[in-house]
Amino acid sequence: MATAKHWIAGARLRTLPAAVAPVLVGTAVAVYDDSAVWWKALLALVVSLALQVGVNYANDYSDGIRGTDDERVGPLRLVGSGLATPAAVKRAAFLSFGVAAVAGIALAATTAWWLLAVGAVSVLAAWFYTGGSKPYGYLGLGEVMVFIFFGLVAVVGTTWVQTERWGEIGWASVAAGTGVGALACAILVANNLRDIPTDTVSGKITLAVRLGDRRTRGFYAVLVSVSAAAVVVLAALTSWWALLGLGFLLPATRAARIVLGGAGGPALIPVLQQTGIAELGWAVLAGLGLVLA
Repeated sequence: MATAKHWIAGARLRTLPAAVAPVLVGTAVAVYDDSAVWWKALLALVVSLALQVGVNYANDYSDGIRGTDDERVGPLRLVGSGLATPAAVKRAAFLSFGVAAVAGIALAATTAWWLLAVGAVSVLAAWFYTGGSKPYGYLGLGEVMVFIFFGLVAVVGTTWVQTERWGEIGWASVAAGTGVGALACAILVANNLRDIPTDTVSGKITLAVRLGDRRTRGFYAVLVSVSAAAVVVLAALTSWWALLGLGFLLPATRAARIVLGGAGGPALIPVLQQTGIAELGWAVLAGLGLVLA
């Protein structure tokens, strides 16, 4: 039977920087615009964290019942290991989505009701990544959706609920969303690179499986480069203080060396942590620059 420790492991806390980073930098853009609303930023953070935990449990459930995790290399999966029943993990996923929905409704009620549609699409995207009869994560589209929802939507949405306007500040949030979104994609790319052998056998056709080992490694490097370019664009739209965000290259470069060096299997696990640190560093450092400006 799964213990509290197992459930915490199943929530995959190491992935949470991907949920925190977009809210941090989106709020920093609002601070630069003198439009920050802290309680809305906190609600946005609850939405983002709950969605991340929800999608982690949802993936555990869906991959587990398909047998994709039977020969897993990475972190513990509750269903695949047999520690928890599929029904229990599914309930945990929907409980997390419920928390996100409550916080999202509060944001919509105090900002704009059309945000409910954005929230509903976000929950559906989280579930159907590996859920349903034709999960898009099995069709090589996972990176696209991560970029959209944990990059652009999360950052732009966080900024907009506080500023409630577009203009140049809106484009600044797009640049920030591109930067953290590319690194969120890089986390998934590294994860799927590690799992190419087992995913190929189980029929999970991720983008990494489609691209193959060599091109997937190159794609990881491209995503890091896009994130660096996004820092420069953000600085051009706001303040050159935002170039502090280039500090993310310290952990990102270490991770890229491992990926480009041909590491595989468990040797790629540190890349996930380092890329998560890089994403959080991008948001914290670029955000600090905007606050200082």
